[in-house]
Amino acid sequence: MIEVVIFVLIAYFIGSIPTGYIVVKLAKGEDIRTIGSGSTGATNVKRVMGKKWFFIVLLLDAFKGALPVILAKFFASTFTQIGLIPVLSAIAVILGHSKSIFLKFSGGKSVASGVGTILALNWAIGLLIAVIWGCITYFSRYVSLGSIIALCISPILMFVFNQPAAYIFYCLLGAVYITYLHRENIKRLIKGEENKVR
Repeated sequence: MIEVVIFVLIAYFIGSIPTGYIVVKLAKGEDIRTIGSGSTGATNVKRVMGKKWFFIVLLLDAFKGALPVILAKFFASTFTQIGLIPVLSAIAVILGHSKSIFLKFSGGKSVASGVGTILALNWAIGLLIAVIWGCITYFSRYVSLGSIIALCISPILMFVFNQPAAYIFYCLLGAVYITYLHRENIKRLIKGEENKVR
């Protein structure tokens, strides 16, 4: 249990690193939480700093999500057959990103970090999720729609590709949590008021 606690705490603190907040603060001196949606994620960063920084923050957040899970997969010595510690680390990462201890428990919506965790659990499924997100976002022009659909598909893909039950459960839990974080976006989508990306 000590090993579980150590990996979960490491994952939470890595997830809590507010990359979007740091980037905007250093470059513009502004608090990203007071701009646009108030999220520290890549989509809101794009509103302030443009497309280049959108992709930089997106990649940083995905890396931040993947790193603790990779560490857990390679270095955890208990519960290895069921993949428990990597999954708990993945949960801790997305909680850290959305409820950062460094930002008084505010943050982003954990999409990029969530995809990063899936890439670390199974790179092929992670890439497939990223492609699905990219295609839906590109054709619909709604980042939120692409995010919700792609992550809701993830537990199905984990099941189809015969992944461990812990991975399937994590993706199901993550899809529910990230959909919940997008509840205001869903309301705007239904009303036709959601912002489109160019």
